[in-house]
Amino acid sequence: MMLLILFLCIGAVAGRRSPHAEYIEELEQSLVGTPSDVLEDAKLDVPGLLIKYGYPSEIHSVETEDGYILEMHRIPHGRNEGSRPKQNRPVVFLMHGLLSSSADFLVLGPSTALGYILSDAGYDVWLGNARGNFYSRNHRRHNPDSLITQRFWKFSWDEIGNYDLPAMIDYVLEVTGQQKVHYVGHSQGGTTFLVLNSLRPEYNEKFISFQGLAPASFFTYNEHSTFNALAPYENVLESAAFAMGVGEIFGNREFMTWFATNHCIEDSILFPLCTNTLPGITSSEYFNSTLLPLILGHTPAGASIRQVAHYGQCIRFDAFRRYDHDPIRNLINYGQLQPPNYDLSKITVPAYLHYGLKDRQVDYRDLYLLARKLPNTIGVYKVARDSFNHFDFLWASDVKEMFYDRLLEYLKLAETQCF
Repeated sequence: MMLLILFLCIGAVAGRRSPHAEYIEELEQSLVGTPSDVLEDAKLDVPGLLIKYGYPSEIHSVETEDGYILEMHRIPHGRNEGSRPKQNRPVVFLMHGLLSSSADFLVLGPSTALGYILSDAGYDVWLGNARGNFYSRNHRRHNPDSLITQRFWKFSWDEIGNYDLPAMIDYVLEVTGQQKVHYVGHSQGGTTFLVLNSLRPEYNEKFISFQGLAPASFFTYNEHSTFNALAPYENVLESAAFAMGVGEIFGNREFMTWFATNHCIEDSILFPLCTNTLPGITSSEYFNSTLLPLILGHTPAGASIRQVAHYGQCIRFDAFRRYDHDPIRNLINYGQLQPPNYDLSKITVPAYLHYGLKDRQVDYRDLYLLARKLPNTIGVYKVARDSFNHFDFLWASDVKEMFYDRLLEYLKLAETQCF
């Protein structure tokens, strides 16, 4: 693993803004009544948000074994220094879900967003960014904007777990001098943790706890109509996308405009994405609609079509297994014609699994199925509010009271049992 230069964020990324800052500017005239702070935050990138609210902010870069250059954001201590000496601060690593970024854990602002809460509680907070999103759209050799080879985009969350996480975790341990970190992963952020520790079981020794916020793995009980409608076409969709030079999805305004023009029509097989995605995010009774421009400024942050296709395979074949290329490439990569299942018995990290009863993306019954396959599940915990859904883990107005305060207790519990 090649370690790149550490940048202090002040001055290091001058001029960079949020993924969709220009889009928000175009909408401003129609957003009469939206608080100016919301509009400002919608256009700031993650380091800009931290600086604005008086938190220490660092940008770190690391290169993976296969050449992807990833950006991490660090909040080394709280706004008011916190209660623990800096050198003794336990580390928490936060990992975002599909089409998201490190901004997920900050957009709700100080006293409410998880990144701020953890740093103020005395933790050294690191926020990861998976390959291909707005902050990690770089490679030593491959050009993400090439329409010819699309080699940059030929990865799924298998590579994120197998290459990105080891590079980031090893770097964090080296910089902090700690032996172990807490891992908090939302949705795909939980998926990649399972990938890492099943494929590289030696990494189990580097974690205090796994806090899975609706970690996506099994879809046996999935009842999401959009997922079920698109899963049978996973191979066709990916092949067609790459043939058209579209390996990246929802990473820029141009793609979203093209998608809306060509596929938000009733005869498109992708039409359910248009009708269900945004309503799925905003349907929570505890979603503050005033913050919608802020969410749209940072999300979606980009991903590979193969990440989506890989989940489609999990649904289609009812198995949590490695990416299915084709029989020949499977034989080359895995030594067998069919992709192997992830061996969850190798994951020994104490696992705390959290779910919302109204989560349509990750059904709570599938979380219990995962729990039975993990050898060291400490517990499966339902968020108290019955209407809590998948996106409430990030954006609900009551998420601090409903979940984050409780999460802090689980982190402390895991620390007492680990050290």
